[in-house]
Amino acid sequence: VQLQASGGGLVQAGGSLRLSCAASGVTFSGYNMGWFRQAPGKEREFVAAFTYSAGNTYYADSMKGRVTLSRDNAENTVYLQMNSLKPEDTAVYYCAARCRGCSQWNYWGQGTLVTVSS
Repeated sequence: VQLQASGGGLVQAGGSLRLSCAASGVTFSGYNMGWFRQAPGKEREFVAAFTYSAGNTYYADSMKGRVTLSRDNAENTVYLQMNSLKPEDTAVYYCAARCRGCSQWNYWGQGTLVTVSS
């Protein structure tokens, strides 16, 4: 299983970015897919996720209303659209996969850095 995250970069406050996570060795029907982030000096935190059936989507309260999670089954890619970015959103963003019935996230991408300037 490989998860390749991309799309990070430098953006001004109020701007937007779309992160991508290309998955190989994973079928979306069998995995929950999500995004997490880790800011300098802080613990990794949850951003957004949807269940394997895409029946439910979850967002962190801090990001709700500003992010949208989507996926392209044909491309086996998950997207995180982030709008109205704030300096406190600066972090390394990681995509992750968790198999059905598993209690922990099994696979992690390498992370992509998002820097929001004020």
